Amino acid sequence: MTLPSATLLAQSALSGVFIGSLYGLLGLGLSLSWGLLHVINLAHFGLAFLAAYVCYQLASVGGVDPLLTLAVIVPLFFMLGVAMQWLLARFAVSPLNSLLATFGLTAIIEAGIQAVWTADFRKLESVYAAQKFRVGGLFVPVPELIALVLALALSFGIWAAMRYTDLGRAMRALAEDAPVAAAFGINRRAHALVLSGVCGALAGIAGVCLALGFTLTPAQMYAWVGVVFAAVLLGGLGSALGPLVAGILIGVSEAITMVFLSPSWAPIVSFTL
Repeated sequence: MTLPSATLLAQSALSGVFIGSLYGLLGLGLSLSWGLLHVINLAHFGLAFLAAYVCYQLASVGGVDPLLTLAVIVPLFFMLGVAMQWLLARFAVSPLNSLLATFGLTAIIEAGIQAVWTADFRKLESVYAAQKFRVGGLFVPVPELIALVLALALSFGIWAAMRYTDLGRAMRALAEDAPVAAAFGINRRAHALVLSGVCGALAGIAGVCLALGFTLTPAQMYAWVGVVFAAVLLGGLGSALGPLVAGILIGVSEAITMVFLSPSWAPIVSFTL
């Protein structure tokens, strides 16, 4: 077996960091929802792809810069996250049943995307798509770099908020022992709505990153479920930094595996981790 060059290994590892940061960004909202709200929100993936299509529509038809679409997507998907949590709370959906309920919502979102944009492949042609710069012998694509920067900023920002703000402490208290937290005056329902809204906004941001770097098709959302779940479980439920670290670990392991063996081995390595 011929060993790959050091440059190829380094470029593959860098690509793994980029895709791993997207795993972490997609897993961030899922981790918070699952760990703090005890809602296994499969619809998180549907929201991310819906945001990707909204970004595609605004940028391709409306001529809006893809990053500026965040000004519309973030508040819109915050409200969708709030509405979803209100529905789940209204019908007292249990953690296990939330898996089934949100899977149904995912199927509805997928059908809605197909009704509006069809099942054809869509590719956002933006000013960022072909931009890349060189660092030594390595190439750094701008769309992937944007996803990495956003993932780092959001993960560390939410970690700091959960650790140092009253809202973050209240969220952690509710997740640990909701009745005792409520006895100390913490409004469980209001905090759950806010956190779910934040998770929806995170899905929207991840969707913009998907639109910048990937070809879109509605059924593709299911291809992300397994590896992002792996990153969330490896990183720890309710953790802000864990999914990012785990996602990068999985992404790099997959990329290096593909260099030495073949792409078919990548899922085996990531799920073994």
